[in-house]
Formats: sequence, structure tokens, C-alpha cells
Amino acid sequence: MTARRKQMKLGAFLWATGHHIAAWRHAEAHVTAGIDIDHYIQLARTAEAAKLDMIFCEDAAGLREANVGIASQTSRSIGFEPISLLAALAVQTERIGLVSTASTSYNEPYGLARTFASLDQLSGGRAGWNLVTSASHIEAANFGSTGLRPHADRYERAREFAAVVAGLWRGADTGGLSHDGQSFSVKDALDLPRSLQGAPVMVQAGASEDGKDLAARTADVVFSAAQTFEEAKAFYDDLKGRLAAYGREPDDIKIMPGVAPVVAETEAEAREKYEQLQELIPDDVGVALLSSYLSISDLWRYPIDGPLPELPPSEGMKSRQALVIEQSRRDNLSIRDLARHFAGARGHWRVVGTPAQIADELQARFEGGAADGFNVMPSWFPGELDAFATLVVPELQRRGLFRTEYEGRTLREHLGLKRPA
Repeated sequence: MTARRKQMKLGAFLWATGHHIAAWRHAEAHVTAGIDIDHYIQLARTAEAAKLDMIFCEDAAGLREANVGIASQTSRSIGFEPISLLAALAVQTERIGLVSTASTSYNEPYGLARTFASLDQLSGGRAGWNLVTSASHIEAANFGSTGLRPHADRYERAREFAAVVAGLWRGADTGGLSHDGQSFSVKDALDLPRSLQGAPVMVQAGASEDGKDLAARTADVVFSAAQTFEEAKAFYDDLKGRLAAYGREPDDIKIMPGVAPVVAETEAEAREKYEQLQELIPDDVGVALLSSYLSISDLWRYPIDGPLPELPPSEGMKSRQALVIEQSRRDNLSIRDLARHFAGARGHWRVVGTPAQIADELQARFEGGAADGFNVMPSWFPGELDAFATLVVPELQRRGLFRTEYEGRTLREHLGLKRPA
């Protein structure tokens, strides 16, 4: 009997008009897409028709830019609260997983556990929670703080938060939870039965040492950012190697790096599509985005065609800051070069080419042990999601690398994850 070929996991990362920061200026873009439920229903149905594992919506409790003028020139200046959005999409879809971000810094575990358990019941076992600690000073100010908690403190709170949430999700079988910890005291059960999939899928995206440790302890899925195969492989091996310390197996966690594809029937057409979008980036918007990744506010003081200055360690997005600095040094890029590059894919892996070329790249990382699948980040919606679904997915299916039909009904079943005890 021939062994079944291992297949990759694929998610669609939804982001209003698209992941490219100038997507809203694209001729196909619907500028108010962020608050158009029909737009999101169309995207969800496209992803489900392609048999993707999940759709994912990120969140931040505030504008992504302190400067409202800059914020108004980005691809997401307005948007729904994502759990509400996914609840609406749950009744418009049947199989695809529904994953939303929620912060451990600006929520309480009982309320968050109940919200995701409700989404899980509404969707028939398709919910997932992307745990973040939040690294934005803007978010902190919206919750009465004058600044970010130190990075280590945020992750200490997150570890306890995740343990409480997991305990509450198990509580329907164990009679509730009695927890009295450093940050939280919870002594009750949720008013919901246990999930059809055992518990909503727990997702995490931190790549700092604290982030990787938290993922190894708690995550079912990890979203990551890696420009090169070597970076992706190193992250993959590092994280998988940490699992044994927590009594876990390598297959207990799925690592899904972000990929921003631009696809066309010919390579020349794909590159033309990408360059046209790059030309739409205003310099001030690109530098503002780069500044947010670096957790500094005065990058404009430096010559835009000069090198990146020496920077102090960040208390914000440590892993993203390290990624920017590493790429700047490795490729000898100016501030302008970096701004345009990160505005195009927000630090994630960009692949431009034909369906076969993109499938080749994904296959190489998947079969080379650098990824279990990919979180697909289309440059603009709906066009690039349509192109990926109708051009790249069939090529992956032809190679036996991706499913042609759903076999299960829950998100855990799609991902090949064990039901938690």
C-alpha cells in the first residue's frame, strides 16, 4: 500500500483592500472594503471553494498609525472588530476555519475564553485564537497606559492568560476552573458545552525568545515571517526542537510562514503587476510603516537614501525589529529601499511569478522542512486571492501537495491536530 503524500496547510490572511500598503490605490480596490460585509463574504467563499484550511483576521485596538493623515493613506484605515466579523462569516461558510487575533494585554481570560468558545459553537468547531501580547503604544494609550509594559512582563502575563483560557475550555468536562495566580483569579466554568474540536485552535506569532517559548508551551499553529529559506529553516528547527521540553511531539504544532504571492500567467506579467503596485507607495507612508516596525518615531530625521541608523533594542516587536535590521545589513539597503520593501509585504516573503514558479517555491520550503504550510497574504483583494485560488492551488493539487476536498469538519481536523485531553 502506497503511503499518502504529506500535504501542506494553507490559510488566507484577510486584510481589507490587501496586504500591500498601497493596495487601496489599486484600480480594482474597493476603498471602503474594510467595512463591507459582502466583500468579506466573497473572500471567505473564495478561500473555502479553494479548500483552504482557514481564514485569518488580525486586530489592533486602535489606529495603526498615530498620524491620522498617514493612517488614511494605508490599505487598512477602517475595519470591523474581527471576532464579530468572523461570527457573521460563520453562517456564510461551512468548512473553513475562522481565526482571529485577540490580545492578552488588553483582555481578561474569562471573557476571551467565552467569546472564542461562542464562535466555536456558532461555527461547528471551526474557531481559532491568535494570541498576541500587543506591541503598540497607540493600543496602550487606549487602555489607560502611558507606555508599553516591558516585553518580558507581557509574555509572563500571556503564559498565565493562555493557561487560564485553556483550563476554561476544558472546564465543561472537568467541572470548571479554580485558578488563583499572579495576574488572574478565576473560579467558575463557561456557560457553554465543550467544543466539538476539544478546544479552539491556539495560534501564536511571536519570534522572540519569549515568543518561541510561549509557542512551544501552548500553540497549535505558529505564524512566522522569514525572507530566506535559511531563515525559515532555522526558525522551524528551533521551534520544533523546543517541544520535547514540554512533553510535545513535532507534529503537535504547525508552522505557517507568511507568503505574499503575486501571480500571473507569465513571469513578465507578474513582475509588471508587482512593480505597478510598488509605484503607488508614497514615501512618507512607507517610512511611517518602517518606523512602526522599528518602534521609533523619528526615522524621518535621517536621510531617506542613507543607511538605517543604529537603534536601541525595542520593547515592542522585537522579532520584527531584528528582521528589518538583519535585512538592512545583509542587502545594504537604504531607508527608502527598506520602506518600499516592507510596505510591499510587511516583512514577509514575497514571491512573484507564474503558478508553477510559485508552487515550486512553496514546495521547496515545505519539503525542505522549513514550513508545514503557509499563511497567504494577497497583495490586493479580491484579485490576488482569486489568482492564488484559481491558479496556484490547482497546481499544488496537481502535485499532490494540497487537498482537493475537505475530509473533516473542524479546524483541528483540517490541520491534522490531535484533540486536546
